[in-house]
Amino acid sequence: MSKSINYLLILVGGLVALYAQAGETQNQYLLIGGVVVLMMGLYRISRNLSSKSESSDDDQHQQNPE
Repeated sequence: MSKSINYLLILVGGLVALYAQAGETQNQYLLIGGVVVLMMGLYRISRNLSSKSESSDDDQHQQNPE
């Protein structure tokens, strides 16, 4: 459920940002709001990604010394 909300935030933020730039007169507040929603979705997704641990990196170098 949370994953789908993250993707929905990215999609809505991107669409709002594109819509704000599509018009002849740009609505700056709408553009900023779209970018903020887009960044919230990206942050929520990146927060759940695990980083590569250093122990697994060391294990790979020991197995394949170059």
